[in-house]
Amino acid sequence: MKNLLLLPALAMSLLTASLATAQTSSGSTVAGPVATAPSDRFVMQNGEVVLVQGKRPNPLNKNVLLSNGTKINYKSGIVELPGGKKTTLKEGDYVRPNGDIVFATPASAAQARGDNSVPAGAQFETYLDPRPAPSTPAAMESRLSEMNTKISLMAEKIQLLNQKISLLTNSSQRPADTAALDKQIQAIDAKLK
Repeated sequence: MKNLLLLPALAMSLLTASLATAQTSSGSTVAGPVATAPSDRFVMQNGEVVLVQGKRPNPLNKNVLLSNGTKINYKSGIVELPGGKKTTLKEGDYVRPNGDIVFATPASAAQARGDNSVPAGAQFETYLDPRPAPSTPAAMESRLSEMNTKISLMAEKIQLLNQKISLLTNSSQRPADTAALDKQIQAIDAKLK
């Protein structure tokens, strides 16, 4: 008989606990992973972050956690990188699914690194290749090969610069010796000219 009286009480407590859990999880704005393609981007647009897939912006209703650990607050545009550094997106700035941040203007890029000397109205210059367009398929292939080589060199330079940054940030007691990395970076710069 006692078991029969305890059964409804147990069922009621289980129901209450499951309702509380459902309310907590459905109403929260806790960061969560979002399925994306490499070409997608999280863009600061009209004061909020939206997910742009293709050309179509999709509003977000919760904060985002990217696979590399980057967190994006969809309301404020605050981006917290895996190392703990925070930056705030400005209009037009965006975050790629891999966590890279792309700044829309030189001013927003400068402000993210703490430099307020760049005028707010500054714009990036459009790059135009001054050389005439290739006239033959072979000339086009040659130019593409040259560009791919430069892209590879730039990627190598970025990797070396990241190594240098890592050395400089991890050496708390004595200055790190970056002379070897500096020589490699200078060699790449010479090849890029």
